[in-house]
Amino acid sequence: MLCNPEKYPFLANIQSPEDLRALPQSSLEDVVSELREFLIDSTSQCGGHFAAGLGTVELTVALHYLFNTPEDKIVWDVGHQAYPHKVLTGRKEALISIRQTDGLHPFPSRYESEFDAFGVGHSSTSISAALGMAIVAKAKGDERRFAAVIGDGAMTAGMAFEALNHAADLDANLTVILNDNDMSISENVGGLNNYLAKVLSGKFYSSIKEGGKKVLQNMPTISEWAHRVEEHMKGMVLPGTLFEELGFNYIGPIDGHNLPTLLTTIANIKALKGPQLLHVVTRKGKGFEPAEKDPIAYHAVPVFNPRDTQLPKSKKKLTYSNIFGQWLCDMAKSDERLMGITPAMREGSDLVAFSRAFPERYFDVGIAEQHAVTLSAGMACEGAKPVCAIYGTFLQRGYDQLVHDVALQNLDVLFAIDRGGLVGGDGATHHGAFDLSYLRCIPNMVIMTPSDESECRLMLSTGFYHDGPAAVRYPRGTGVGAEVGHSLDTLAIGKAKLRREGKKTALLVFGSLLNTAAAVAEEIDATLVDMRFVKPLDVEMIITLAKSHQQFVTIEENAIAGGAGSAVNELLCQQNLLVNTINLGLPDRFIEHGEPSDLLSRCGLDKKGILQAIKVFS
Repeated sequence: MLCNPEKYPFLANIQSPEDLRALPQSSLEDVVSELREFLIDSTSQCGGHFAAGLGTVELTVALHYLFNTPEDKIVWDVGHQAYPHKVLTGRKEALISIRQTDGLHPFPSRYESEFDAFGVGHSSTSISAALGMAIVAKAKGDERRFAAVIGDGAMTAGMAFEALNHAADLDANLTVILNDNDMSISENVGGLNNYLAKVLSGKFYSSIKEGGKKVLQNMPTISEWAHRVEEHMKGMVLPGTLFEELGFNYIGPIDGHNLPTLLTTIANIKALKGPQLLHVVTRKGKGFEPAEKDPIAYHAVPVFNPRDTQLPKSKKKLTYSNIFGQWLCDMAKSDERLMGITPAMREGSDLVAFSRAFPERYFDVGIAEQHAVTLSAGMACEGAKPVCAIYGTFLQRGYDQLVHDVALQNLDVLFAIDRGGLVGGDGATHHGAFDLSYLRCIPNMVIMTPSDESECRLMLSTGFYHDGPAAVRYPRGTGVGAEVGHSLDTLAIGKAKLRREGKKTALLVFGSLLNTAAAVAEEIDATLVDMRFVKPLDVEMIITLAKSHQQFVTIEENAIAGGAGSAVNELLCQQNLLVNTINLGLPDRFIEHGEPSDLLSRCGLDKKGILQAIKVFS
């Protein structure tokens, strides 16, 4: 039993928030202590998102104690804050399975629990979703409460402010809780964050307020004037003015680790009607000193020993992200036009070295993918060569800008698309399952899929020097270990590479499944082609192979619908070539989380699955 009653006497007896609400308020500090210790103990054994959840323990306990969940709704944003929520809502014994095959979902999921009011993976959605729920409740005359907990940099996205602006007109019973921990995954950036940091780093406002009260408490004739001065100063130095002008009743900032203050404040807010905004200040990694000191490193962790002061070091094999990071620095040295842009993914996309070596050419725009894309377009208009480093799943959020602002104007923007294909534990919200499909239909795009690390570097240079928009789409993690130097050589655009000549069957592979396909080709004596380019296709190669082979098998780690295989089908139809063609890729469903090898097997993209498909459809 993971939650041992001897070690966790309160937590072991909490199977749902109803059990929590049955406790006297005097016991909640003990619940908080046990919950934080349980998170450290369990996550150290299974890995997963770590520091953010440690920072929301008190807030989670207070919300479930005072809100009548699941009738009242708590919408979490960003979802990795929600591990304490999962523990208190009947999933503590399963927490050790989180992010693993058939285990707990990494984020809140409506499929998993009635307490997960809204599914989340991408950020900045909570206010819109909770507002939608509150509107319907109001229309029904329903007095239930709805809370959106937004933090970890999610307030930097324009979508959050669109929702705030709309909520002000509706007078719905919506409470927005700004979990201000001064972090996203990397450090927060931008004017709003800087403003909050300046206020909270000093004691200017609090000293004025408390000192003024002491001086004037015995002078009733001046008390009203003092109150007005206090409110004026508050408007000058606190962000309440911003939110109040949007139509919210602003409360805070308050200490998010002071449980009595949280309980009193949230209880008071529950009695208020209309939109409320509670500003809570927390510390990411709270209660675990190494995570408090380095919340970036402890944002998501592997299995580790909580008694050690450092996380275990990973093996030194280079990842595709590392290859990109090295190339970016090398190209920046060679070409001063290069600008590097990321939407809050400096560590994940490996722009750390670049940010330090070329700070004036590095731009972290925060969690604002739409802005990242159009910012890149603007740079290109002035002769720069922007490289927008972004995950495939996050580029979906900037799709209109990719079409309208970049491709339509045929601007020189290189998209380094990380996490192409199945990413593992983060699941459906983070798989790069659709990027080849949604990119392929856009005019002017050049789309490349490297089969190994060396090819990735060649393609990055190719896309950088290409006149017009280009994308290099590469997977998470390591490749086959191909040797990579510091060359800035390029490829001929639209040219595939014949890797093996065989008989009857030709395997046309787009991307990193080439190694698996090579094993298949050896077993059935098939021709193997590293297609390299999804757009433009190597038309000459495909026509030649179609005339000499009885069967094509296209292989990609992308949705079959509209993907690279579909491009081959279209070309064969255009050329009036009749070839028995099998398209292998991701099936028409959302793929859940799990070990990448397990997921590929379930999708029929391992050696066994490919061989079986060829046997069945031949």
